[in-house]
Amino acid sequence: MVKIADVARRAGVAPSTVSYVLSGKRVISPSTRERVEQAIRELGYRPHAGARALASNRTNILALMIPLHANVGVPVVMQFAVAAATAARRHDYDLLLLTQEEGEQGLRRVVDGAIVDGLIVMDVQLHDARLPILRSIDLPSVLIGVPADPAGLTCIDLDFRAAGAVCADHLAGLGHRRIAMVGSPPEVYARETAFAQRVSDGFQAAAREHGMTAQVIPCAPTVEAAQRLVDRLLAEDGAPTGLVVHNEPILEPLMAAFAARGRRIPEDLSVVALCPHDVAEHPIVPVTNVAIPAAEVGERAVDLLIELLAGRSVPERTLLPPVLTVRASTARAPG
Repeated sequence: MVKIADVARRAGVAPSTVSYVLSGKRVISPSTRERVEQAIRELGYRPHAGARALASNRTNILALMIPLHANVGVPVVMQFAVAAATAARRHDYDLLLLTQEEGEQGLRRVVDGAIVDGLIVMDVQLHDARLPILRSIDLPSVLIGVPADPAGLTCIDLDFRAAGAVCADHLAGLGHRRIAMVGSPPEVYARETAFAQRVSDGFQAAAREHGMTAQVIPCAPTVEAAQRLVDRLLAEDGAPTGLVVHNEPILEPLMAAFAARGRRIPEDLSVVALCPHDVAEHPIVPVTNVAIPAAEVGERAVDLLIELLAGRSVPERTLLPPVLTVRASTARAPG
């Protein structure tokens, strides 16, 4: 195994000089630094994580608090996690995963134990109980999600309010006047999860602006719940001709249930979904969708945190604009 002494001999300097180059604790001339860095590259030297942490007062570990409770789309969550882990390694950091169930206790544990250099927090609620802790600790953090009051915090996410509005705007442009949104499970709204509430708000605001009749219906992520919801919508006077689905697991069951009851897509019913492209491309009819840019958000959350660790200023709020991809599931309103 290559040691600091080996690097020092190759560079023609003292071992302490190599340590100072690695830790940045003393000013080293550019020519000496270059010789040391070249020796490190040639020998493939990697400092021991524990020694590096002692030298720099850094652990080179970031924590990611992910939601793993019921009614959360695990595939999308893992896209965030994989992108964050990949970005962290690019900056020479490792990623520690914390589950949502640990909540405030989990935050206290990593802060008091000084086991990470920064935090990335997912599944942000409008009035999240973790926010006072994040504001009070001397540890940089980035939120994937935007609470009701983001003051003093660094947040990044898809602009979910705009995403809900874009879906309603698209249906309005096709002449639909009666629309509905199949939303997240009821528990997600009960927790005041920020992204779910903002999609609903944006959808309803755009519908009002266009003079459309609109409703938001939370739905459990099961085939049975999807079938009951379809029966309910079709039993109403003036059933919707446009549907927005923000509940990925039941997109296909909903479409199958409408088809089984004689409703053709898109001739009788136009469907728009907030879901990944791979989900939108596979149903019976390819679905017009707004994709959740999980990989981009996860990567940029890490980049923001690295900037904070370096003492640089970053925007308080970063919202990625929604992009609508039109496919075969939407058409002019019937009649």
